[in-house]
Amino acid sequence: MSETTAATASSISAPSADLARSTRGRGARIALRAVQVLLALFFAVASAAPKLVAHSSAADSFAEMGWGNAGMYAIGVLELAGAIALFIPALQSAAATALSALMVGAFVVQLTYFDGENAATPLILLVPLLVIAWARRGHNEELLRLARRGRV
Repeated sequence: MSETTAATASSISAPSADLARSTRGRGARIALRAVQVLLALFFAVASAAPKLVAHSSAADSFAEMGWGNAGMYAIGVLELAGAIALFIPALQSAAATALSALMVGAFVVQLTYFDGENAATPLILLVPLLVIAWARRGHNEELLRLARRGRV
């Protein structure tokens, strides 16, 4: 093969490789966004809402732990704030990290107060939250820049 033919062949294959990489990257970004939306909906609707409206299932659980309504509302507000923050680019990584911490706490609570009855749920939620925290970690620089600008 001549040098001209080799150069032409490599220049033709390079754009198609770039296209394949960008398509995969786009698919990964879409999948990550879908996971974020699903988690945000879960935390807002299935987890925070029952606590914030003092549904009997949530109220009974918090009463059994001795945390009362104050603990229930505090956890509900934190979950709702995390769910909303999953939609704000500068806060996505921090929100996923904070919700991960809540899930570690929920896991410990499930083990200690409820004999591990639903202990798998926080662990299952922890995995995609940590993936989001890692994948969106670039936004932390933007968050720090915004925080510094506010102090000046």
